[in-house]
Amino acid sequence: MLQSILLFILGVAIVMFFAEKLVKGTVGISLGFGISTFLISVIFIGFDPENLFVGAVGSFEGVSGIALGSIIGAAMVAVALAFGLTALIAPMKFEQAPIQILVVPVLAVLLLGVLSLDGRLSRLDGAVLLVGFALSVIYLIHLSKKGLDIQPTGEVAETLEKADKLNKWKSLGIFIVSLIGIVVGSEILVKSSENIIARIGLSDTVFGMTILAFLVSIEELARELPAAMKGRPEISFGNVVGSILAFFLFNAGIIALVKPVTVDEQTLRYYFPICLLTVVVVSLFMITKKVSRWAGAILVLLYVAFITIGFL
Repeated sequence: MLQSILLFILGVAIVMFFAEKLVKGTVGISLGFGISTFLISVIFIGFDPENLFVGAVGSFEGVSGIALGSIIGAAMVAVALAFGLTALIAPMKFEQAPIQILVVPVLAVLLLGVLSLDGRLSRLDGAVLLVGFALSVIYLIHLSKKGLDIQPTGEVAETLEKADKLNKWKSLGIFIVSLIGIVVGSEILVKSSENIIARIGLSDTVFGMTILAFLVSIEELARELPAAMKGRPEISFGNVVGSILAFFLFNAGIIALVKPVTVDEQTLRYYFPICLLTVVVVSLFMITKKVSRWAGAILVLLYVAFITIGFL
């Protein structure tokens, strides 16, 4: 047990260290290659290979609760818990938050919900979700070229950009190494956590939606909080949007292609609706161009409700 606890602490330390470097690399790439930090965050930082791997294995083994938990439960960690705690610690303000962008994550969640209404995610559904992911990314790139992006408030952002200018190739190297570091740290964290909670007996749905999702997605906080604290809230929100698109479209599509997934009543009637509500609430906050501490508190409470009522 002591070894597992020490490994858990090591995993958290590695993730937090490389998460800070990831912010620096992201800003450097954005400035060097002329790409918005929001778009980079959506496509690269939001992608979560741990969740994809766990979900695919769960689907292949026929454990639908784990497969769905890697999608819905993990999304709640990124959208409600991590983004909520980030707002509580470092309230965020935005200069621009186009409605065209804010509807994309809501539509992504709705698409998965509609395809799940028959109680099953088929391989055809998986293909539809992957097409949805591709179209979403293309659409966001199109908006970015038109100047429609999530942008931080001008004064702080300009100061940081001047301070953080790096060689674009060095920034790219920092970005890649940081991503790898976060993956390695997350693996250490998850493996040690599994040993700690091995004696807890729960259904695969509750376990997948709560404990496993939290363990596999705990690095979401490490991705979002350092960025907001450094005055880069567009990276934090980019991780939220990227996580939703990755979990509900890309990951869900691959998982369903590996093996069709059964969607139980508990997921359809409780877990999915509260997740959809949370995504809508975040979009509504973003329309105001700020996510205050009280908004963060609401998001954290939604996550607590998601976990608590699920257990009950």
